[in-house]
Amino acid sequence: MNLKLLYPASWKDYELLDSGDFEKLERFGKVILIRPEPQAIWQRVLTEGEWQKQAHAHFTREQKDNFRFGEEVKGGWKKLKSVPDSWNVKYQNQSFEINLRLALTGFGHVGIFPEQGENWNFIYDTVTGWNSNKSRVLNLFAYTGAASVVARSAGAEVTHVDASRPGLNWANQNMQLNQLTDIRWVYEDALKFVKREVKRGNKYNGIIMDPPPYGRGPEGEKWTLQEKLNELIYLASQLLEQKNSFFILSMYAVGLSPLVGMNVVKTHFDVAEPECGEFFLKSNTGRDLPMGTFLRFRR
Repeated sequence: MNLKLLYPASWKDYELLDSGDFEKLERFGKVILIRPEPQAIWQRVLTEGEWQKQAHAHFTREQKDNFRFGEEVKGGWKKLKSVPDSWNVKYQNQSFEINLRLALTGFGHVGIFPEQGENWNFIYDTVTGWNSNKSRVLNLFAYTGAASVVARSAGAEVTHVDASRPGLNWANQNMQLNQLTDIRWVYEDALKFVKREVKRGNKYNGIIMDPPPYGRGPEGEKWTLQEKLNELIYLASQLLEQKNSFFILSMYAVGLSPLVGMNVVKTHFDVAEPECGEFFLKSNTGRDLPMGTFLRFRR
């Protein structure tokens, strides 16, 4: 087995400037932010003064455990310079470009996970490579919809599922920002949705799955990734077409090896050797930052 390391090589509007002491210093377009990072257990390279001088805003969490984030967030943003309410960044490679809206959220997020850039390339190249206008892509736990926008830009019919109303509204703004139409928005718990899709006999050419370590459905249903991953992958295997299809799984639960996703996927999908490994962000100071695991395949 060949575990791979993926990082987004074509992000001109994103940089990891430094990391360490459980934080990361990042540039999103013209805005530089300091945010918590539980895996950055090393010392930062740049000084505290250099971080503060560069940053526009600093997000802090008030908690005793630096190694994992709890469900409740205490803390928030401290603005060190003027920061717009929202701003746009561009992701591009040789084949396509998309624009994405960013903003400071109460959870310390900004609307994108930059390490997903290589998965966006994979989605676009796969869908356009089919030379078909009838491909259907399902994006589960779809957040603000960058992957949905990429799949729609490539010509796929896209169903975007998320249990957050603000997330769906944000994704809709990203669709409009890219002059796209007709993404299907579904406000629902992803597990409940895929169960019904299996009963309906629906099929998809692509499934993108980015489940959080824990979550809640629209009715407050609570679940953890370890409890539900096997069932989710099994149901996805019932929905994915046998040919002209792709599957992407991303996992951000600290401590879960890429082999976990590999073993679950090989249990339920007839695929010889999926591509799997770790995401990371390449740092300007040499402290490359791990950002979760991925598994994906085409067939």
